[in-house]
Amino acid sequence: MNKSIISTDQAPAAIGPYSQAVKVGDTVYLSGQIPLDPETMALVEGDIAAQVHQVFKNLTAVCEAAGGSLQHIVKLNIFLTDLGHFNTVNEIMKEYFVAPYPARAAIGVAQLPKDAQVEMDGVMGLS
Repeated sequence: MNKSIISTDQAPAAIGPYSQAVKVGDTVYLSGQIPLDPETMALVEGDIAAQVHQVFKNLTAVCEAAGGSLQHIVKLNIFLTDLGHFNTVNEIMKEYFVAPYPARAAIGVAQLPKDAQVEMDGVMGLS
């Protein structure tokens, strides 16, 4: 298997034993991103909107390091500690993606690393 590890200092460093992304052929598997500032490794301050924007910035950095962009994401998974933020996420997502949108799941979870309110991961196709 031809596998490449994707890493960039423009996104938060991994906080565990995983890679920011792994490329196999023309497919890139993006690890979950929480709203960490890549310089301080602290959660961004502010409300859910600030956290969602930071997650999209982090995902953008990893996508670009892999040779793509958010528009290359074919599957996006969103994890929220409060599904009441679903509409906020949808509105912000429209600022970062254009139609046709990726396939997506939005899942309510009890807790996320570092008590983040949102985490996203995905799969990017580069062909």
